[in-house]
Amino acid sequence: MRLHAPSRRELLLASGTLFAWAYLPKLALAEGRDPRFLAIILRGALDGLATVAPVGDPDWVALRGDNALTFDGGKVQALKLTDFFALNPAMPNLHGMFQANEAIVVHACATPYRERSHFDGQDLLESGLPKPAASESGWLNRALAGLVPGARVDPKGSRVFAVGPVTPLVARGPAPVLSWSPQRIQPASDDTVARLLDLYRHSDVKLASVLEDNSKLSAIEQSGDMAQSMGQKPGGPGPAQLRAYFSEAAGNAAKFLAQPDGPRVGALALDGWDTHVNEGIATGRLSQLLGALDDALLAIKTNMGPAWKDTVVALSTEFGRTAHINGTDGTDHGTATVALLAGGALKGGRVIADWPGLKSAELYENRDLKPTTDLRAVLKGVLKDHLRADDRALAQNVFPGSADVKPMTGLVA
Repeated sequence: MRLHAPSRRELLLASGTLFAWAYLPKLALAEGRDPRFLAIILRGALDGLATVAPVGDPDWVALRGDNALTFDGGKVQALKLTDFFALNPAMPNLHGMFQANEAIVVHACATPYRERSHFDGQDLLESGLPKPAASESGWLNRALAGLVPGARVDPKGSRVFAVGPVTPLVARGPAPVLSWSPQRIQPASDDTVARLLDLYRHSDVKLASVLEDNSKLSAIEQSGDMAQSMGQKPGGPGPAQLRAYFSEAAGNAAKFLAQPDGPRVGALALDGWDTHVNEGIATGRLSQLLGALDDALLAIKTNMGPAWKDTVVALSTEFGRTAHINGTDGTDHGTATVALLAGGALKGGRVIADWPGLKSAELYENRDLKPTTDLRAVLKGVLKDHLRADDRALAQNVFPGSADVKPMTGLVA
């Protein structure tokens, strides 16, 4: 029996829907390149210090105590990236990519946003605007639309798609979007549910009552033996559920990207990074999330196959978390964090950082890692060198008002 890779039509039929496509120009193909780009939004604010620890900073261990990753002598052994930076041990696949020059970490990185609201922070991250404002389009869609040269399209050129039950803002806009939703729906954490309830208790009492009732029913359903049989602890989605959802969403995105006549640009959002309670370092909530994300990155690389060499995956979050641990063994909303890049098209194996230091006087507002790199510079660098986006379009349309933020060079091989 002869096996063959699924066609674009087979993939679309399997998902139950046919879609509209948006094309990119011949430019990249004319150079013998066939670039793929996937943007992954980590909603909830990733703790960059716990993901990539500054083990070489003399103030690091005192800052986090038993929650500080170290190379030796600490509670948990970290994965070495450089003499100064170490990766969380929950991410061996990303570590392998880093060692193979297929991953880059940009540390002390942030959007222009300096408040700490998830809603505004996520909107600004995905819209690409310099400050929170209503927007019907995202930076990725506008970048794509700017690359479409009217009738000059290749019938097997690049296209854009979004993964998830709702198209992320980053992918919405004038360019048509293919949308696909995983069969699994990512479960909401207790913290997310509690914050939604608090929001609606002040704005919509009736809706809050319905949400509260549903939340109680869900808690009953997932309690006791039922929760254990699903690999889930009462009170939140467990590691098995997270890994299954993350891997399915990311792995199927890669299947679309890998097709010879499939899309070339895509986006998905992964929720749950709001680790106010029991963030942990080896067995806590963040470790579970990072392990699931690590599985997702492996699924992308595996399913991309030979196209991995032409791929860049950019992972970003709305802001970081506090430098100190809070009273419930978690971290609160902060400022600077990490941006992660993975893919065979990168000039990888590097941590890029203008390190600000961790002494109290060096922290932003005496509580957060100080931002020294603008996330827009990272994204501009990838869009310019990988997808051949124009400087003027990047500064005026993709990231409006960012003329003084220059694209970071040298990210792509």
